[in-house]
Amino acid sequence: MDKQKALFQYCLRLADSSLIMGQRLSEWCGHGPVLEEDIALTNIALDLVGQATAILNYAGKVEGKGHTEDDLAFLRPEREFRNVLLAEQPNGDYAFTIARQFLFDVYQYYYYQSLQKSKDETLSALSEKSLKEVTYHLRHTSQWMLRLGDGTPESHERVQRAINELWMFTGDLFDMDEVDALLLKEGVSIDLKEVKGKWENHVAELLEKATLQLPVQTFMQAGSRAGKHTEHLGFLLAEMQYLQRTYPDVKW
Repeated sequence: MDKQKALFQYCLRLADSSLIMGQRLSEWCGHGPVLEEDIALTNIALDLVGQATAILNYAGKVEGKGHTEDDLAFLRPEREFRNVLLAEQPNGDYAFTIARQFLFDVYQYYYYQSLQKSKDETLSALSEKSLKEVTYHLRHTSQWMLRLGDGTPESHERVQRAINELWMFTGDLFDMDEVDALLLKEGVSIDLKEVKGKWENHVAELLEKATLQLPVQTFMQAGSRAGKHTEHLGFLLAEMQYLQRTYPDVKW
């Protein structure tokens, strides 16, 4: 694998995770528990889709085959998506959505913090911009984790159950392969082992404050780096890509 192909795959990983998580959050639009939270989740979804749009645009240029960000978002099949498994998990109840988003926000926060130092000027600039948005996302979900975890017995039980069920997908966040190894030598990508340590410390500290228990070590799902996903992604893409696949190249 040469640097161009590795960089293209790397961009897809970043963009797809934001895109799929943004799509998931958008499903809450009009269904939030309170009006302000409905708006907040929708705004976070828009931020994530914006991140995905910018990175997919860059990915298309890196690939050099004339594909636009829309082509890459709407015309790739499931096995060509590289989003982390955590992002594609269904919303469940509100506690489940918040727990999923919190785990993802901590990951993105330290990821973009490190990627700002990338020798790739475009990725560095996009990371700096994205980090400002993710900082807000993390503050928002952290407050909700504390509110739910240290709230009523029911809210505590629901968010603890969510953390327990989601934990098996967190190992996938930090998998590294030949793409990472090649780009790490070039100073383009980051060492996910360092991100993992910061992520673990941050998550453990917040869960303790929220009177929640850190899950015991369990079997970790993996495979997103190779395009292997849970059954949920196919259903999500069927809805997300429906219009473009039904009316190719439609213009509004």
